[in-house]
Amino acid sequence: MTNFVVKTLANAAALAVAIWLVSGITLTGASTGDKAIALILVALVFGLVNLIVKPVVKLLSLPLFILTLGLFTLVVNALMLMLTSWLAGKLNIEFHVEGFWSAVVGALIISIVSWAVNLALPDRS
Repeated sequence: MTNFVVKTLANAAALAVAIWLVSGITLTGASTGDKAIALILVALVFGLVNLIVKPVVKLLSLPLFILTLGLFTLVVNALMLMLTSWLAGKLNIEFHVEGFWSAVVGALIISIVSWAVNLALPDRS
């Protein structure tokens, strides 16, 4: 349970950095508290998308991963971010990714920040 909370907070931090750096990724809300709650909810949705959908997509696109020596991972991560944006819209969470290239840059930022945060935090099982 602790590991789930740590990973969700790491995702929230990574998403916050992407929202801050990429103009095509937005999170709107009335107040700072609303934005913080929305960010945690988006992190939960993002975590579920990465847990459920991403492995299936990676398996189905395995030849592209091999052909591109793993660079296709960035495209898959961008698609997962766009799916998270779509699901957030369906859940009335004000998180939006505008376009594929914003998603690619955002996915790259999220990957780097998540890696750094998970590296800094101890592994709790």
